[in-house]
Amino acid sequence: MKIFFDLLPVILFFVGYKLFDIYIATAVAIGTTIALIIWSKFVLKHVDKMLMVNGAIVSVLGGITLLLHDKTYIMWKPTVLYWIGALVLFISNQFFQKNLIQQMMQKVLNPPPMIWKKLNWVWILFLVFLGIINLYVAMQFTENAWVNFKLFGVTTLMFAFMIAQTLILKDYLVNQSHDETPKDGD
Repeated sequence: MKIFFDLLPVILFFVGYKLFDIYIATAVAIGTTIALIIWSKFVLKHVDKMLMVNGAIVSVLGGITLLLHDKTYIMWKPTVLYWIGALVLFISNQFFQKNLIQQMMQKVLNPPPMIWKKLNWVWILFLVFLGIINLYVAMQFTENAWVNFKLFGVTTLMFAFMIAQTLILKDYLVNQSHDETPKDGD
């Protein structure tokens, strides 16, 4: 469900762009994100913090894009989101001794503490990298290339990063089987 929430506004932005233009796509992304927040609040009874942050960023930068009719602001949105994520990971770990990557992944991974610290730094660096590459593509390539990169490039990079992470950390995966003992009659 989370991946659906994360990708739906991006997919609908892409569709809105391909059918109309970047301004319609921006309005679609804002509307979709707000609709997901409302749906989460009333159906799931909980709104994910990242969805709220994304909603605020897309509403502000998307709103400026629509108000000024300047696509630059919506093109900055992924970078702002990635860098806020990196900053949150850094601050929570350095100043509050909370490793948010560990909190999110400890149900599936059980590495030693040093690995958690390294994993947190790897995520920080990866998010900073995504922000830089988004700016590079937005400023050096066509609008169409940036829109395609936003959906296909970033999604591919994210999946490749997570697959590599899983392969590297496979020895620390938590055994997911709930009952190892044979049942009566087995």
